[in-house]
Amino acid sequence: MRGEVAAAEQRLKDVLASHSQLAIAVSGGVDSLTLATVAHRVLSAAPLMVHAVSPAVPLAATARVREMSVREGWDLREINAGEFADPDYRANPYNRCYFCKSNLYRSIRAITQRRIASGANLDDLSDYRPGLQAASEQDVVHPFVDAGIDKATIRQIARAHELHHYAELPAQPCLASRVETGLPIRAGDLKFIDELECALKRTLGELSTVRVRIRTAGVYVELGTLPDGQAATLLEQTARRYCDKAGYKFIAITAYRQGSAFVSAKTG
Repeated sequence: MRGEVAAAEQRLKDVLASHSQLAIAVSGGVDSLTLATVAHRVLSAAPLMVHAVSPAVPLAATARVREMSVREGWDLREINAGEFADPDYRANPYNRCYFCKSNLYRSIRAITQRRIASGANLDDLSDYRPGLQAASEQDVVHPFVDAGIDKATIRQIARAHELHHYAELPAQPCLASRVETGLPIRAGDLKFIDELECALKRTLGELSTVRVRIRTAGVYVELGTLPDGQAATLLEQTARRYCDKAGYKFIAITAYRQGSAFVSAKTG
């Protein structure tokens, strides 16, 4: 396995070296953090790291990017991607990610002429990802995809670079993905989602899978592992307290289902 990881990393290095100058979109998840770390350590021309600060980005993700920037000595630029000025994004259609990524890549292009790189990997190609269409239109490259690397291998590369804590981070899509398709995206809702997820993780641990979903009926909390007994009671009390304070209707704590707030074009 060690040899396979080394071979995958070498393919990644070769792909990165094929681009003279890169601007890497760093969201704060394991994929983009690993890509940025490897690129910074191996490329002769240091890449520009770009992080969008937005209501849709968890505060913990921004903190991770800033921490890594200081630790690694990155050239980091923080930007406002401007998606909240886009009515198509705020309307939250089934292809919301297309408008999100279009705004992001245009905003990066406004500050640099470097080739933009994303942390997309092979696993992303098997899911509905309208953001990849936006990337194609903006000539964005995906080094992990080009190197034939999936999510599990990214985690192994992260460990090889001593990013042990970040290597264990669960998938962390943007906060807007918690809002049911068709409900408007509002900054206040995303702030509530982030605050409640952080409160629940203080009990469950940062590496736990937690999703706070705003659905038409109200707020659902989805957990990767459902607790029982006193822990379950404590989590429900926390969720109810936050919902009551912010004016939301709490519905239930249920098992995590990937993309459960998404309604496709066919069903929506």
